[in-house]
Amino acid sequence: MGVLQFIKDCQEKVFSGNGISSEDAKKLLNVPDGHLTDLARCANEITRDFNGDKVDVEQLNNIKKNACSEDCSFCGQSAFFDTGIETYQLPTPEEVISRAQKAKEEGAESYCLVAAWRGPSPKDFDKVCNIIKEINDKVGISVECSLGFLTMQQARKLKELKVKRYNHNLETAKSKFSEICTTHTYEDRLETLGIARDAGLELCTGGIIGLGETREQRLELALELARLCPEEVTINILVPVPGTPLELQTDLPKEEIIRIFSLIRFLLPESVIKISGGRETQMDDSGEELLQSGANGIITAGYLTMGGNEAKKDREMIEKIGLKA
Repeated sequence: MGVLQFIKDCQEKVFSGNGISSEDAKKLLNVPDGHLTDLARCANEITRDFNGDKVDVEQLNNIKKNACSEDCSFCGQSAFFDTGIETYQLPTPEEVISRAQKAKEEGAESYCLVAAWRGPSPKDFDKVCNIIKEINDKVGISVECSLGFLTMQQARKLKELKVKRYNHNLETAKSKFSEICTTHTYEDRLETLGIARDAGLELCTGGIIGLGETREQRLELALELARLCPEEVTINILVPVPGTPLELQTDLPKEEIIRIFSLIRFLLPESVIKISGGRETQMDDSGEELLQSGANGIITAGYLTMGGNEAKKDREMIEKIGLKA
């Protein structure tokens, strides 16, 4: 069987609802370079068939920055590394409401509250809950959260507050994880995802590519994501932060980025697949090609420790390629 026919046969398995096998996934990720455009095109057709032309646009609010107790080697917010990044504690509800309102006016469909800590203390969790209530009452935008490790009681409270989705990234493959973080385990992360799911929250999970992992480890991550079947997958492309252990990490070739986004679409045809940090600096088109290779979501207007495109520029980019913001 030729490579193009194999890709099309895998696409047909997805369309028929049967899905692809792990062996199919391995072969797809390793198609020859000359067939990468075929893989991307078929992934795009799956995206359009299952998700239409709409691009999910999200904005973040980093509500507590830096001094995190975890030693994730890519992260500029870890207390273990001297990165020179500004620190601050939880803002007032008024500050967050103002930014949430601006995000809504700029066309964001969801607003994610992110905090740099291992997990929220009871006092900080109460503050976050108050912020969520205020956003619900005064803005009316879909709220998502990324607050680290959760207890079941906390997860149920978030669900009660109508938080739609909980983000907790796996970061990388299980076989790579201990090289990236030593202060908690891969299993710790899976446990929090299980708690969020059991509490009735939708899941957002993914990771960072370009950490020095192999292609096989990216496949390992993709298959684990497929097993979890999250409503949203968020894939970051590493932007090396000075002062972290990965500050000299070599950029991942664009072709490798396209491969993994396309594969994840074959594995998760109905999920939002979101291009997160790094698209503006690691892709020469701010993500246009990825939005035509399996992705159907972006984070706009900046990330946790770095800026991003203005929301208006991203809307124009989406419309330019015939999609809807």
